[in-house]
Amino acid sequence: MIVKYCGIQREEDIDVLNRCHPDLAGVILVPDRRRYIRPEKVMELRRKLDPTISVVGVFVNEEIKVVQDLLDRGIIDVVQLHGQETEEYIRELKAGTDAKIIKAFGIRSEEDCERAERSSADLVLLDSPGGGTGETFNWTLLQKIKRPYILAGGLNCSNIEEAIRVLHPYGVDVSSGIETDGRKDEKKMQDFMDLARKGQIL
Repeated sequence: MIVKYCGIQREEDIDVLNRCHPDLAGVILVPDRRRYIRPEKVMELRRKLDPTISVVGVFVNEEIKVVQDLLDRGIIDVVQLHGQETEEYIRELKAGTDAKIIKAFGIRSEEDCERAERSSADLVLLDSPGGGTGETFNWTLLQKIKRPYILAGGLNCSNIEEAIRVLHPYGVDVSSGIETDGRKDEKKMQDFMDLARKGQIL
């Protein structure tokens, strides 16, 4: 199971990331979002990041040429799409890169799960509607989904073990669940990783 810590912004976060060692570190490249970070800052941070941790750029309806440029410049390794990107968009992006593409889906109904099943993205991320809310959604909707997925939406130290035990996701994604007062919290980051790894074994 892979673990993704999202919303990385500060140098202090990098030091903790290198110790906790999630598989993926997400950066928000959407200017109007609270956790937005400039691409130049991402490059500064990744110079200090363990190179075995892949950097995921999170976008919302961004122009393909902008996403492609960040991949080409080595600022990000993986693309995560959180908007209304179409299958045509994903195909066009795939034509220009070998990078993995994650498409996020807000889950309100079984129909949303069916859309995720059909996506041509390399991976799908199943989240609360709207994303970034810090709230869980109805996990029972995921019972019929067959393709591997990354679970997001309101995960934290109090529910991660249950999430893994009940759903057996391919991966988990956490942001606000490892924060205190809007900043990444070293203890929560370490505790979440310990619980996630423990949940994997149980």
